[in-house]
Amino acid sequence: MMPLIPMPTKSSKKYTYALGRRKAAVATVKLFVGKSSSIVNKLDVQKYFPTTYIFLEKPFIKTETQNKYYYEAKIIGGGKEGQREALTLALSRALKIINPDFTSPLRQAGLLTVDSRVRQRRMVGTGGKARRKKQSPKR
Repeated sequence: MMPLIPMPTKSSKKYTYALGRRKAAVATVKLFVGKSSSIVNKLDVQKYFPTTYIFLEKPFIKTETQNKYYYEAKIIGGGKEGQREALTLALSRALKIINPDFTSPLRQAGLLTVDSRVRQRRMVGTGGKARRKKQSPKR
């Protein structure tokens, strides 16, 4: 008989939940008060975004809350840039929920503006691309 393995319990810590989207990426964030390492998809932020993790500090810099919060994020879909922008939007929304006074500096920095542009779908009758036209016969 197999030994019983205790089921992991959900975190009892208080957090603020927010969601951000960009292109095909969807980021869900749990923002905690305190000082700890931030985690994205069960990896450290510096490992998940090795070159662009500095951009993720922008919401905290604009609200002057560096080292006061840490977060756990789950990101689904998209590429690395879309995921980073979705995460930045989610962090900004979470900070806005925590303190409505943060809305003005975040808005002025353009961090609460949703960039809703998505990839255009392939059209029927084009040569395999969205905007490409078929070549017309010369004679």
